[in-house]
Amino acid sequence: QVQLVESGGGLVQAGGSLRLSCTASGLTFSSYTMGWFRRALGKEREFVAAITGVGAVTFYADSVKGRFTISRDNAKNTVDLQMNSLKPEDTAVYYCAAEASGIRLFASLGSNYDYWGQGIQVTVSS
Repeated sequence: QVQLVESGGGLVQAGGSLRLSCTASGLTFSSYTMGWFRRALGKEREFVAAITGVGAVTFYADSVKGRFTISRDNAKNTVDLQMNSLKPEDTAVYYCAAEASGIRLFASLGSNYDYWGQGIQVTVSS
């Protein structure tokens, strides 16, 4: 049974930092593209960042580029999202997800992801 468990969320002031972590089990972690998505209240889910299994190629949404960094540790089955210079508009529930195909074109497409975590709240106060 595949499980993705997020941790590290919380409340932070604008301009601050948070580090989200996702621990995966029940899958061959190194072969999966891992992504972070978010859903703000009343809005559609949106892509945040992804990192491929092969080559650790990274992708970012324009809204977070230069502020967020995604990384993975295949030995620990973890993927992290370092979030700096946080803004109130970053407030959302953040989800970790795993995508099996490894096709780079699919990295930002939530509909192609196979497994999802339960999500974790990030709140940025102004």
